[in-house]
Amino acid sequence: QVQLVESGGGLVQAGDSLRLSCAAAGRAFSTYTMHWFRQAPGKEREFVSSISYNGYSTYYVDFVKGRFTISRDNAKNTGYLQMNSLKPEDTAVYYCAVVFVGRLGPHLSPNEPVYWGLGTQVTVSS
Repeated sequence: QVQLVESGGGLVQAGDSLRLSCAAAGRAFSTYTMHWFRQAPGKEREFVSSISYNGYSTYYVDFVKGRFTISRDNAKNTGYLQMNSLKPEDTAVYYCAVVFVGRLGPHLSPNEPVYWGLGTQVTVSS
């Protein structure tokens, strides 16, 4: 079992940057694919980005490509989402999720459990 804690969210203005962190405890973080999702009020959860267990491969949804960068530091059991050029449309609660040696992209591996953090709020003023 893996426990995840997101941090780094906050209130910023359009065009600013934030770096979100996803700290893992309980299991070896280096064996898990990591994903970032987000959910705005009144909307369904949407996929943002993924990174492979070893950091070799990444995947981004089109509306964040070129602005967001996903990374990880397995020695610290922590993943990151660097968000640049933030837009009001990016306002949401951002969630980290991990899957044991899982696939990249929005469709999570169906044969392994998914572990979720509680989220960190990002608010971008217009």
